[in-house]
Amino acid sequence: MKNANIQISRKQQTVVPNYNGIIESKNNISGVSTTSSSSEIDGTSKKYVLGKILGTGSFGIVCEVTDIDNGQRYALKKVLQDPRYKNRELDIMKILDHPNIIKLIDYFYTTGDEEPIPPQPPTDDINCGGNIGRNIIHSNNNMKSKVSNKFLNVIMEYIPETLYRVSKSFIRSGNIMPINIVSIYIYQLFRAVGFLHSLGICHRDIKPQNLLVDTKNNTLKLCDFGSAKRLIPNELSVAYICSRFYRAPELMLGATEYTPNIDLWSIGCVFGELILGKPLFSGETSIDQLVKIIQVLGTPTKEQMIAMNPHYTEVRFPTLKAKDWKKILPDNTPSLAIDLLQRILRYEPNIRIKPYEAMAHPFFDHLRESYSQNPIIVQGIGDATPELFNFSKYELSIIPDYLIKKILPNNYNIEFER
Repeated sequence: MKNANIQISRKQQTVVPNYNGIIESKNNISGVSTTSSSSEIDGTSKKYVLGKILGTGSFGIVCEVTDIDNGQRYALKKVLQDPRYKNRELDIMKILDHPNIIKLIDYFYTTGDEEPIPPQPPTDDINCGGNIGRNIIHSNNNMKSKVSNKFLNVIMEYIPETLYRVSKSFIRSGNIMPINIVSIYIYQLFRAVGFLHSLGICHRDIKPQNLLVDTKNNTLKLCDFGSAKRLIPNELSVAYICSRFYRAPELMLGATEYTPNIDLWSIGCVFGELILGKPLFSGETSIDQLVKIIQVLGTPTKEQMIAMNPHYTEVRFPTLKAKDWKKILPDNTPSLAIDLLQRILRYEPNIRIKPYEAMAHPFFDHLRESYSQNPIIVQGIGDATPELFNFSKYELSIIPDYLIKKILPNNYNIEFER
């Protein structure tokens, strides 16, 4: 694909670059500023109206945009592009097509004024790099020298809510999320991760803030693939990855040859948080986080330590017994929810319940039963029902045969779908 040298006219905008060299508004710039692009996907010329800022960070900035031609709202993620690195996030998003994963709509490149380049956070390696906005040119001090910058602009679906905010809305009203709604979201999360893992891709940063929710129909979509990586056996990866509250214990033990099963631990933490109404393990440091886990699961045995990191077996922890989950979670927590949670949050990465096994768990039977009785009645907090069983031919091909009938509703026409 040819590189389109697209400029955003500064004279027509009420915007200024922040220290990252990313376009940032002084006020709400909706309806004022525009950016034109030549699509790297189909080569067509497109123009977007810049809207409100949705988020900022070391990665760059995310803002709302509107396609002038069709009025459709999208999210634009703008990040500094370092020519020395391959953009792993973009490459991964190009191959993802799933109803529970955020959809890549378009991407294009722009050039900015000469601005300082911020320091580089840790990455897996310099050759494959690729975390959008995370793998950027390293600089010493504040680098006041100026360079010409190139930016990658990624256009994605716009879904305004996150699971984090939805959960907090219940808490602010003095409640916790009802278990039937929890099941709808966690089922979709397992489905997204099952698809992702089938491609050998590990997300490495699953948390409520990275789970988008369409509250009109309760659809959940996994987003932010800035930390995602295709894991290859015997290839080293950084251990300092994933937000602390959702970080698997093997990572805190320094494992660098881990598997996609670190994502399963993260799902368990999200699951437990929705049930409890607060983070399940909320350590202030990595060591404290590990202590919080041990206080619940008990002290890991030598065999469990080896399973997490064979090079980290000499560390001694206080001997603690595992706690009863019934004493940790609310009294009305269904036994099936506790059973599923226990199967996810295991020290040994390889015996954590796999995504499609989890989807077949009896905890989700009520979703299948509701569909069988009336496919449009699986109610959550919105007015419509999420699509829970719209499996693609690819999905059905990767689900083990012994799980197919357990996952699908009784009246699901599998022959037609396959």
